[in-house]
Amino acid sequence: METTLRGVGVSHGVAIGEVRHMGAAVLEPPAKQIPAEEAEREQGRARQAVEAVAADLNARGNLAGGEAQHVLEAQAMMAQDPELIADVERRIAVGSTAERGVYDAFAAYRALLANAGEYLAGRVADLDDVRNRIVARLLGVPMPGVPDSDEPYVLIARDLAPADTALLDPALVLGFVTEEGGPTSHSAILARALGVPAVVALPGAGEIAEGTVVAVDGSTGEIFVEPSPEKRAEMESASAARKAALSAVTGPGATSDGHKVPLLANVGGPADVPAAVEAGAEGVGLFRTEFLFLDDSKQAPSEEKQIAAYRAVLEAFPEGRVVVRVLDAGADKPLEFLTPADEPNPALGVRGLRSLLDHPDVLRTQLTALARAAEGLPVYLEVMAPMVADRADAKAFADACREAGLQAKFGAMVEIPSAALRARSILQEVEFLSLGTNDLAQYTFAADRQVGAVSRLQDPWQPALLDLVALSADAARAEGKSCGVCGEAASDPLLACVLTGLGVTSLSMGAASIPYVRATLAKHTLAQCERAASAARAADSAEDARLAAQAVLSGE
Repeated sequence: METTLRGVGVSHGVAIGEVRHMGAAVLEPPAKQIPAEEAEREQGRARQAVEAVAADLNARGNLAGGEAQHVLEAQAMMAQDPELIADVERRIAVGSTAERGVYDAFAAYRALLANAGEYLAGRVADLDDVRNRIVARLLGVPMPGVPDSDEPYVLIARDLAPADTALLDPALVLGFVTEEGGPTSHSAILARALGVPAVVALPGAGEIAEGTVVAVDGSTGEIFVEPSPEKRAEMESASAARKAALSAVTGPGATSDGHKVPLLANVGGPADVPAAVEAGAEGVGLFRTEFLFLDDSKQAPSEEKQIAAYRAVLEAFPEGRVVVRVLDAGADKPLEFLTPADEPNPALGVRGLRSLLDHPDVLRTQLTALARAAEGLPVYLEVMAPMVADRADAKAFADACREAGLQAKFGAMVEIPSAALRARSILQEVEFLSLGTNDLAQYTFAADRQVGAVSRLQDPWQPALLDLVALSADAARAEGKSCGVCGEAASDPLLACVLTGLGVTSLSMGAASIPYVRATLAKHTLAQCERAASAARAADSAEDARLAAQAVLSGE
């Protein structure tokens, strides 16, 4: 009998197939004591396992490329964290086996992350995956992972680690459903990059029996268990119509009455550029430069290394717009040479622009590298600062850009509610705003973006979040300046129409989402988008806001 479940749709498309479940988690190793003379050998085993797992994660990243590579390289660095390894060796020295030492050391670090709030707690799933891989290697058992199957299937898991998501084969994994996670989790971002339909934050998904046929709608978040022939036909027809609409609409982003809405791509470096170009991105709306710095957490990359990476991206968009975010370090992206080691709550501490202003040499080198990388290129370079709180922050950043001789527009990211509330003041110092809706939601609702239990508060359809977007867009309009969105909210085609109606002037997203957003915008006038935005803001919940906007845009 057909039943309907609802989670959070995070990657567009429809998948219909039999359920396969992710392998079970690694068992906890026994807590037995070893003789003192075996400690050195066990420490060696632990170090070898750590290095092997780090090498495997890096290899998976190299194979996957793009966004996935950056995520997996960050996981490899987590495995090799010197403090964690030192803790493992201390535990072995007092009698633990290698596998138990790893398990307990990671458990202690996990507790610290889980209680750190915001970003850091969101790294718990990644940490668990690293621990499981090391323990499995030490125990000599296979690492639980994506099931083997000769036939395509829908994957169900409690959560998916980046290392699993990155190498999913879209020819076999039709879509996936997880019990945990949120719309801005690593797995959700990677699912969009792969073009695999996905639904997250669906409690009880693990109870769906192996082999059960399900239909997954990655746009609405609906799961139909044992769908009727009529439902299957309806979803397959809708999916075919959606694909036809995507291929029929090309060119720059615009509403049906010609209101231009540039559609830009979010990239982490040169490896992400080909997909952006193929999707028809009109430029880059968010170049996350921190991935270049994460290659070596002990020191900043040289000016020459930075120039080469920046120029590779800038050259890909001649006469296009490329918006570069300067280093956003801290919280879940700590760097030894930059990030304080003893902050009680790093997500609310010295991160983003605050770190750079405390280390002006790092900021100066990056800005100088950007200036040199853009020399002689017909590109429209724009540079923005992360985590701007007020006008003083914006002025400090703009002054640093001018001192570095940067010939570009200077902007500020709106990720803190204070920046949205005082956007017009900030625009006295900079030339554009860019809304990072992931962090803006996180700080507005005190809801960690990685925790499934609070995913409803991370929903970008929350009316309070739309109010802050509207405040920022209104301020930019009043000052005759631009206000874009570069958070994951822009990748939702329906929400993209609402953001346009709120006055947002450009949308930036993962490359895979661009065709969906382009096709949806092209079906509606600016006036319809504005009415949908008003209807969404008048609602009292994210779900009601989505339904209200959908009703307006569908003509109901």
